[in-house]
Amino acid sequence: MKRLAFPFLLVSFLVAGCNKGGFSERQAAGKVNTFRYAMAATPTTFDPGMVQDVDTTDVITNLYDGLVAYGTKNTIEPRIAESYSSPDGGKTWVFKLRKGVKFHNGREVTAEDFKWTLDRNCSKEIASPTSRDYLSDIVGVEDRFSGKSDHIAGVKAIDANTLQIELDKPRAYFIGKLTYPCAFVLCKEAVGKGVIDKASQIVGTGPFKLENYLPEQQVNLVANKDYYLGAPKVERIERPIIKDGATRLNKFKAGEVDVLTLDRKDIPGVIRDATLKSQLQPQPRPAVYYIGLNQYQNPSLRNVKVRRAIAMAIDRKRIAKDLLGGMPEAQSLLAPGVIGFRETYPGLPYDPTKAKAELASAGYPDGKGLPPIELAMREQTGDSQIVCEAVQQNLKQNLGIAVNVRSMEWSAMLHARNQNKLEMYFISWYADYLDPQNFLSFLFISDAKMNHDGYKNLQFDKLCNEADSITDEAKRLDLYHQAEDILVQDAGRVPIYYQVDAVLVNPRVKGLRSNLFGQMPNLTVSVE
Repeated sequence: MKRLAFPFLLVSFLVAGCNKGGFSERQAAGKVNTFRYAMAATPTTFDPGMVQDVDTTDVITNLYDGLVAYGTKNTIEPRIAESYSSPDGGKTWVFKLRKGVKFHNGREVTAEDFKWTLDRNCSKEIASPTSRDYLSDIVGVEDRFSGKSDHIAGVKAIDANTLQIELDKPRAYFIGKLTYPCAFVLCKEAVGKGVIDKASQIVGTGPFKLENYLPEQQVNLVANKDYYLGAPKVERIERPIIKDGATRLNKFKAGEVDVLTLDRKDIPGVIRDATLKSQLQPQPRPAVYYIGLNQYQNPSLRNVKVRRAIAMAIDRKRIAKDLLGGMPEAQSLLAPGVIGFRETYPGLPYDPTKAKAELASAGYPDGKGLPPIELAMREQTGDSQIVCEAVQQNLKQNLGIAVNVRSMEWSAMLHARNQNKLEMYFISWYADYLDPQNFLSFLFISDAKMNHDGYKNLQFDKLCNEADSITDEAKRLDLYHQAEDILVQDAGRVPIYYQVDAVLVNPRVKGLRSNLFGQMPNLTVSVE
């Protein structure tokens, strides 16, 4: 997941509730029935049709809802849809909506609201960076995006509580796509015609409402007492924006933050502290951290031998096990928890000798003829600094390739990535739904909108396109595995490690729900 940002739109959120005191005043105030957990980055948007990153999505899912969502057992469950079914084997889907679900303004949600939302998010005017990818299987989405139609032909409101979606062909993974925020229902009269950039436009159906947003400081939410699944147990949620990992940890120690995801470098110190160690919870995620190799920006990376040389020159095991304190080394770009993940998959080995030979065969012996490569990383993230410096050292020592590490503000980095402007970069892909399609064809087929590196292999495309259009799971997985083999051997990207979060939870917090995707909407959370 994870991606484009619009921080300049968020200044106008300095509105509702600002007379209630600034960040420091709120910290000094009482915390009765308030749940507090830090954000490591500024929210990139409050528009479900525009969000691309995990941190912001965590806020969005407390404000908005969709037809379906992943539950505590990592399976898809109904949300606003009371039930859903396909009468024709997966090409047409019919969703029956719960009655009595209301927007935060009190109006009841109808099927027409979902139709309007999908039409809006797929409009040329909104230019959503995600909707085209997540909703493109629906008949008529391309015509809507191109401006040929003023609506999506395959989406119909049959009656107030029945929504029908027609796909171009059966897609086994499609329902998973509807768990992504671009399918969350929006309130037409509140949102209006443009991108959501005002507090008054944030009218969702979620368990919490936006109280106020203090840019670069804090996001404050209040309970939606009329939530259709019952009122939240906490009155408020406070999300202080603390970009520095050490500062976040100190806030937790001081009792000013209730839940915290640690930087890897802080884990040894936490483990040495008996009290903190007892509050530490390792939580695996369906995510892979990798080095992106952008063939658009660096023509030499179009040579598969150059990419293979880079991949085999990076000591992933040392980075994951030693430098990051025991993270699982990644051999593939498919992450644990995803259907079809192969735990014993060998991947490309760390082999500096073979790497040198590959680079020489490509015409760059000892790196001669290759100009320095820029490696972009997210600013103020200790883990990224550790990885990128190790990669820089590996490529210099093993191949003679000079690498310049560039630290970038998160929103700017995502924007540059989306514009295919990052030459080489360290980032993660976090599953949007637990299907190999989300990691393979979604990202790497030649015409994929999320293919920001220019990777192209016609045999890979053929295998993925066939797998995407069948529902037989065994056959599907076999095809995806063949495609995965090609991708790894081609070194389309360089996997480094799989994500396992180290989460500190204050004992006063009860009812915290998580799944593979992370912390779920905080409906059941209480604080003592």
